[in-house]
This record gives sequence, structure tokens and C-alpha cells, in this order.
Amino acid sequence: MKIAVVREQADGERRVAATPETVRKFIALGATVAVEAGAGVAASFADAAYAEAGAAVGDRAATLLGADIVLAVQGPDPASLGGIAPGAWLVAGLNPFGERARVDAYAAAGVEGLAMELMPRITRAQSMDILSSQSNLSGYKAVLDAAAEYGRAFPMMMTAAGTVSAAKVFVMGVGVAGLQAIATARRLGAQVSATDVRSATREQILSLGAKPIFVEGVAGIEGEGSGGYAGEMSPEYQAAQADLVSSHLAKQDIVITTALIPGRPAPRLISDAQLQTMRPGSVVVDLAVEQGGNVEGAVAGEVVERHGVRIVGHRNVPSRLAADASALFARNLYNFLSTFWDKQAGRPVLDEEIGEAIRLTKDGGVVNPRLVAG
Repeated sequence: MKIAVVREQADGERRVAATPETVRKFIALGATVAVEAGAGVAASFADAAYAEAGAAVGDRAATLLGADIVLAVQGPDPASLGGIAPGAWLVAGLNPFGERARVDAYAAAGVEGLAMELMPRITRAQSMDILSSQSNLSGYKAVLDAAAEYGRAFPMMMTAAGTVSAAKVFVMGVGVAGLQAIATARRLGAQVSATDVRSATREQILSLGAKPIFVEGVAGIEGEGSGGYAGEMSPEYQAAQADLVSSHLAKQDIVITTALIPGRPAPRLISDAQLQTMRPGSVVVDLAVEQGGNVEGAVAGEVVERHGVRIVGHRNVPSRLAADASALFARNLYNFLSTFWDKQAGRPVLDEEIGEAIRLTKDGGVVNPRLVAG
């Protein structure tokens, strides 16, 4: 069983899908591991460290030759996977809804594509969940990016020259990224409030010392979607939430938006009119910018200014913390493969529940129910 780790091809991608730590663990399972030269350099993992861990380090062709499993962070160009074993697994974040043509190309090439971002949110799969591990870092980094753009201090400071008021931070969307953003902003001394369409997050917000901002008096609308994600809201709820948010936004210094609905464009949370009500010098960080953005006027890959408000739209935020993001991502992949490792077969064997959820392609066709139905 040969596992290949390839160098990422996407612009600006600094992460790597395996670290020397996980290479050692794969070898302990009985696999051989090959790593493309330079795959970990941007994440501060030298080729020598992989070689010391027991991997063969070489060019892409040698790395992929005969590989049974290919590990990547983002789905590679199908044309670049020449030489792999027939029916080889590709284990990565494959963006199946945004890159459908690439998924079809994997099927045509006979690759069995396993999209790790479709991992079901069940207890036994928590350690395999790349969305959670990477979102955790995104929430942390969003606060640091906001602090870098904000022209004032975060904590309240009492000095002989007078008092500096604490920054007011508002987090919209209390998933993994939002919770980490709340915790980080609190550690920096800000006054933090947060909102979400899921009523169950109220206690989580309070537990982190932040103030929950929720729509009241709109009966029967809880916002609970499948798999722990938020669902789409009714027009009544959306109108009530817009009124509540508008009044709250005008008092905030920093806003961090994190709302995503899998397989759909990001919901619009802040309009241009609402931006106009914010104080000059305020900062908004849009973590959903690559899926259309929560904030009107946000531009993917840029920091722009509208009405005196700086809107931060960095792409691929986890990659901005490449070493830690790679370490967590690599452990997710190891946890996944090792959980299903069959010692007798000398390879992982997926069960039906997880296999059906994450498998995109097999035997030359697209087989995932969510893609076939779409």
C-alpha cells in the first residue's frame, strides 16, 4: 500500500496534507509513503524531515507512480495524477459543488475521489473533520486580521492620560469559526456579542462570556439545519433579524461574519446600507467571501474600504497559519485512514455510512447521492 503526498497546485495554498509526524504513523500501519519534493516547504516542513521520518522524497512522477492513495489539501488537476494505481483513492478537500467539472474528470480517470469536507458530523467522525479543524484556525486568525486593520486597541486601558474604551466585537455565525473568534476576541479584552440563527448556540455564547443577540418573538423558527449546520430562514425571520442586526451594527467597532450553507452561496448578512451606519474606522472580516460573501462589497483576496469601513476578504484563511493548519489537516487524514485500516487487507476499508457520505466517484462514474441528485 503506497501513500503519495503531493505538492499543492492552487495559488496561495501553503498547506500540506501530511507532516513528518503522520508519515511515521502511516509507516507504522504498514504503508510506504512518498512525498513530492517541496510539498511541505511553505508550511515549514523540510524535505529532510520527511526523509528522516521514512518517506521517499522525489519528483511528482516518482511520488505518484503506483500510488494506491493520494493525499492532498485541495483537489489536484486530474491531468497531473498520471501513474497512480487503477482505482486509487484521492483523499482531499475536493470542493464538489464548486468544482463539478473536476469531479467528472476524476471519474473519467478512474480515480475514487473522497471529499473530506463531506465527512458527516457524527461523534465518531469528529477527529476526521477537516472543516472543524480548519475553521477553528480561521476564527482565530479573523480576529488577528481585524486587530491588524483596526486603528485602536482591543482592551480597555486606564492610564494617567485617560481611559481607552474596549473595542466592541460582533460575531455573526456561531459555528466552530465563530466560537473561536469569540474566545480570541475575549482574550484580547474586547466586549463581545454574537448572533446565530440556531437557538442552541445561545448557551455556547454565554459560556464564552459574550452577549447573545437573538431575534425574539418569532415563533417556530429555530434555524436548525441538518448535520449541525444552519438552514435557510423564512422571510419573517430574515426581516426580524435584519432589523435587530442593523440597530446593533451601528454600535460595533469590529464585525466578523462566518455564515455558510453547504453547497449554496453564502447568505448575505450585511448590506451596503448597513455598512453606512457603522463608525468610520470600523472593520468587517468576511470569512465566507470565497462563497459569495456575507457582506455586500466584500472582494475575495482584498481589503477594501466602503463608507469608511474596512472590509477584509482574505482567501484561504487557514493557509495563513500554514504550519498549524497542516498539522491539524494531516491528523484529520491520518485519523480517517487509520480508523478504517484493515490489517489483514493491508489497506483501509470504508464502512457504508461514511463511505457513502464522502465518496464522490468510483468505477468511472459519479456516485455521491448529493451530486447525482443535483
